[in-house]
Amino acid sequence: MKKTVLFVALVLGASLTYAQKSNVSKAKNKALAVEKPDFAGARELIKPALEDASTKYDANTWYVAGLIGYKENDQEYQKQVIGQKFDEELKGNALLESYRYFLVADSLGEVPNEKGKIKNRFRKDIKNKLKEYYNMPSNLISYGAHAYDKKDYTKAYEVFSVYGAIPDLPLMNNELPKDTNYYTIRYYQALAASNAKMHNEAINLYEELKLKTENDQQRSNVYQLLYEEYVAVKDTAKFVQTLKDAFAAFPREAWFLQNLINYYIYSNQSKEALGYLNNAIENEPNIAQYRYVKGVIDEQLGNVADADAAFDKAIELDPNMADAYAGKGRLIFNKAVKMMDEASKIKDNKKYQAEQEKAEKVFKESLPFFVKATELAPKEIEHKRTLRTLYYRLGMDDEYEAINKEINEM
Repeated sequence: MKKTVLFVALVLGASLTYAQKSNVSKAKNKALAVEKPDFAGARELIKPALEDASTKYDANTWYVAGLIGYKENDQEYQKQVIGQKFDEELKGNALLESYRYFLVADSLGEVPNEKGKIKNRFRKDIKNKLKEYYNMPSNLISYGAHAYDKKDYTKAYEVFSVYGAIPDLPLMNNELPKDTNYYTIRYYQALAASNAKMHNEAINLYEELKLKTENDQQRSNVYQLLYEEYVAVKDTAKFVQTLKDAFAAFPREAWFLQNLINYYIYSNQSKEALGYLNNAIENEPNIAQYRYVKGVIDEQLGNVADADAAFDKAIELDPNMADAYAGKGRLIFNKAVKMMDEASKIKDNKKYQAEQEKAEKVFKESLPFFVKATELAPKEIEHKRTLRTLYYRLGMDDEYEAINKEINEM
């Protein structure tokens, strides 16, 4: 009785193994059919073979599974070539599916046989197919761009990740160069990560790209984006260091210095900000924006003469810098305010009136600078508000009414 049960079990096991191998063969035939390939039918046939113990460790099973997606992708591509309507989503998902299956097939092909030898009969073909995925823009690059344009940033990140991983696969044997195109795609992968709020992934990519990207404009963008990612994860030490590194790499890019200075100012480190700025000016003495920022910091530190000189230099370097004119006007305006404060302490009415008149003259001295700032930057409301205050104080009623109307309409 036991022998009969054993015999039945062996026969049943053999028949199931044969059935799954037969499914693999049938799936291959359906996928490779010249006239009417049946990719859905092929997937139905291959699915149980990928899970059954008799076939799931066979490299051929996974290779055939990869062929299904490969051929489906190719079919959609052929439609694209001749101008027919094709399905980008179907094409792209077939690509990703086949990529995953091919990797499993290759890894199983590397398992030594019973004699301890490796006979990976699929590696050469898989390698060539993955090179197609990497080298032909109509494959991974196209699908990643499609997902990015649709604002499916998580999918775009996934697709560009696959693209970026291919050159480092062991089966590629370092045969695919990481050229300018490679790092451009990595850049868009990082942007996709940023847009998907995948901060750690974005940071890792930007850290790589800042060392590898050759295009100066793109590299500058990388530093800006890396700074923003560190701000997002609240890593102060890293975002400060990123700004310092970026400023060293791009000393003429005022954006990095301004953000670094802002950090120092808002963290009550104005002296550190000024020291950093003075070094920057020493290296790049003709950047007007640096002079203006120096003026603002000196003003905050109470170095009025230095601030005034810095604003003058900014105007000399850039006669159209509205903020520099407003800076000079503000120094004079604040001087008049202090004079008024001092005058208010005088008890003798005659002396009080005399000091008040002196202060009014100083207020009047600030007027041309705010007029000029407003002319150069007509949309800057703060300059106009100060100018409105001056017109009111100096009794310039018509001018006051005109600018008040402008402010109310903004």
